[in-house]
Amino acid sequence: MEQVEPLPVSDWLKALPLAPKTKGHLRNAMHLLFQWARRWRMIERNPIELVRQSNRRLKTPRVLQPRDFKALLQELRDPYRTMVMVSACLGLRASEVMGLRWEDVHWDELTVTVRRSAVAGRLNETKTEASTKPLPLDPELATALLSWRRQSTYASDADFVFAGHSGKPLWHQMILKDYVQPAAARAGIGKVGWHTFRHSYRAWLKRLAAPTEIQKELMRHSNLKTTLEIYGIEPDVAPAHREANSGVVKVLLGKSSE
Repeated sequence: MEQVEPLPVSDWLKALPLAPKTKGHLRNAMHLLFQWARRWRMIERNPIELVRQSNRRLKTPRVLQPRDFKALLQELRDPYRTMVMVSACLGLRASEVMGLRWEDVHWDELTVTVRRSAVAGRLNETKTEASTKPLPLDPELATALLSWRRQSTYASDADFVFAGHSGKPLWHQMILKDYVQPAAARAGIGKVGWHTFRHSYRAWLKRLAAPTEIQKELMRHSNLKTTLEIYGIEPDVAPAHREANSGVVKVLLGKSSE
């Protein structure tokens, strides 16, 4: 450990074929390990303190226009069409879309609760505690989900909403490559990724003037407002959350092009 030097570590990070944010996480993990080594008096210094790694994105994330999103939907068939609708109209991560079970959809309350994620067939917990908070389900999106449930072979409460032939969750990387990106090419809207829909959801919340704290809670980020944590429990889905979400759904699924 005493032989580790800042410049070789910097060069190693720079050479990794990873996103800047991922490299930043690696640098921070190494920094923490060396800090503990200092506390245990295994080393005298932490060389990672002198390693600089920017978390800045290489390019600005793309945001779809509503007309582009609607053009994409026209090129997709189910279950991929409904998958994309759920992703864009709820701002879910791709792994969370694949991890949904029918029991997570509460039809009477018109809410959705994200309880797990699915990556390459493996089930995991949600990314943060904030990720498990109920989300508003707009009636138009609920109708689309019900329509898919009537077609699906796996439609019991314990089944995955987007199950493959084996009943297990589909792989979102394969869906993107084989169905969503070809559909985007046919629609003439350029390249898209699963996170394009999540970025677009947040952008449209902002454009529709949803309050900042409502945006953060609908995106289910971990930095919740202190007032909500201190002054009692809010309703599972407050009217302001439902209004903000429905505004986005109407923009993306409504008849107008903008």
